Amino acid sequence: MKDYFNTDHLKDGLRTHALRGGSISIIGQVSSFGIQTISTIILARLLAPADFGLVTMVLTVGLLLGNFGVNGITEAVIQAKEINHKQASTLFWINNCINVVIAVFFVSSSFIIVWFYKEPRIKQVVLAIAAANVISSFSVVHLAILMRNIEFYKISVNNIVAVIMSSAVPILLALLGWGYWALVSKWLVLPIMITTGAWILCGWRPSLPARKTNVGSMLRYSFHTYGNYVVGYFRKNIDKILIGRIFGSQPLGYYDRAFQLSGLLPNQIIYPLFSVAISTFSKLANDPEKYRYNFLKLLSMIAFVCMPLSAILSLISHDVIIFLFGEKWSKAGEIFFAFGLSVGVIMIYLSTGWLHLSLGTPDRYFRWSFIEFIVTTLCIAVGLSYGAYGVAIAYSVSFYLLIGPAFWYAGKPVNLKFSVVFSRLWRYYLSALAAAACCWFVFYYYHPTSKIYGDLNILVRIVASVSLCVVLYFLSIIIMHKSFGPIREFISFLREVIKLKSESTK
Repeated sequence: MKDYFNTDHLKDGLRTHALRGGSISIIGQVSSFGIQTISTIILARLLAPADFGLVTMVLTVGLLLGNFGVNGITEAVIQAKEINHKQASTLFWINNCINVVIAVFFVSSSFIIVWFYKEPRIKQVVLAIAAANVISSFSVVHLAILMRNIEFYKISVNNIVAVIMSSAVPILLALLGWGYWALVSKWLVLPIMITTGAWILCGWRPSLPARKTNVGSMLRYSFHTYGNYVVGYFRKNIDKILIGRIFGSQPLGYYDRAFQLSGLLPNQIIYPLFSVAISTFSKLANDPEKYRYNFLKLLSMIAFVCMPLSAILSLISHDVIIFLFGEKWSKAGEIFFAFGLSVGVIMIYLSTGWLHLSLGTPDRYFRWSFIEFIVTTLCIAVGLSYGAYGVAIAYSVSFYLLIGPAFWYAGKPVNLKFSVVFSRLWRYYLSALAAAACCWFVFYYYHPTSKIYGDLNILVRIVASVSLCVVLYFLSIIIMHKSFGPIREFISFLREVIKLKSESTK
């Protein structure tokens, strides 16, 4: 029987394994992104904004409760230096039992959600989401084992198949006139497909739970990680909760689509790296110098890509909303602009979680989450006076306030100072800002060119904005660094990734 828990063979050529795993994950996520984007466009044109708002009201709570284990058990299995079959089996059953209890609690509390949002249709949606959460829990340990063994190609294939099915079914149901239930179906089909695929692709099978397996430390790690997720989840969803309560389902629909779209493409870059980074950096935790070097190098690559994305998304915010979703979604355009301002900073900020989890300090991560929550909530409280747009601005501002202290706190165990992080990243930020400012001047302020730009077809405007912004960004990078170094480094990185990808398919 295959030993799924001994990963000593991965220590040789760790960088190669990490690059291959990261590249496969990103390719898989980009493929999923394309499918989800097409599905989102079609559903947005078939359904009303209020349908999206209604389902978001339930998902705001449902995804929080359903992510126990996904955020906690997964990282505990990946990060553990040693783990055996009995421990994994015990974690499997503990996770499933807790999720069943959570699902029962969720269903029994549905009347509170109905009362809070004053929307009686929510009750039946809660039942569906609760069932989906229980189904999802049966895949957690299997997927974590695949991640621990850096078998990300299996996870990517599984995710793509699941995304295809969970995109096709809602579209079919929307065409048949199912309304918001078409959206609900996605959250049922997705865990069914992922769980089925996980059991097929991972041959490990749990035995009955055992006593004296010493899983206490892994459970503490899991609870700290999930505790951070819970507080962080409320931080990321307090805006939706308050908008739904104060302004209703339609403004929430505009806000939620803008929020999801602003993070859709960048998330295809950052989240596939999450498990790879934890798995890789945890093996470097005892070598702070090597850890810092590799972490900063990866951070530079992320900044090189994500900072211009922030500029581009802000520039094309209104046009892209109209082009993808239609005129009825135009109010989401200005909200999308507000989110675009912080996309690059958010992507960099999320890497602080890699530091905590790979260094085995989820307790520090948990404590930091309370600081995040307080700062974000205070910002959103101010933004509420200005409607959904004000909330989006406030949400973006919160990350600018948090990023410095977050790196200072997370980097302490390996003596990674924020001043060092800042020195590696500030040129990328200013280059993107300069490129966006120049594009804005040409397209919106300088009358001769702005008039021509305004008369163009909407798709041509999007292409023109993206093209000019990218060119100006590269020019700014060269000027700021006084060399082609960052561009050459990124091209070299891509070549290595492509080479490893081609080798993995042979």
